[in-house]
Amino acid sequence: MPAALEIITSDALALRHGFFTRKGGASSGIFAGLNCGTGSSDQTEIVAINRARVAEAMGVGPEALVTVHQVHSARALPVTGPLSIRPEADALVTATPGILLAVLTADCQPVLF
Repeated sequence: MPAALEIITSDALALRHGFFTRKGGASSGIFAGLNCGTGSSDQTEIVAINRARVAEAMGVGPEALVTVHQVHSARALPVTGPLSIRPEADALVTATPGILLAVLTADCQPVLF
């Protein structure tokens, strides 16, 4: 059984949300932990497992997890459903129930509002 995911939340936000740490991930080596970066050189199958764990923890299927190819821009992308590609952008917004928006961070701070 995999280790439990560590999810940081705030009671001050009225929407379902979570900031995930590396705990509970299937990746090893330099990616050890919860690597959800499809653009990384981590094993594709392992990244898919990590993404599925995040989606499950948030109560949706893996196809509902939407991320973008982050490029350090001011581009915000409206999302109305699952995406088959990862467009270049750095912000996501949706009003569609069941869509799980996510950004990946390393040295940048995510903002949720």
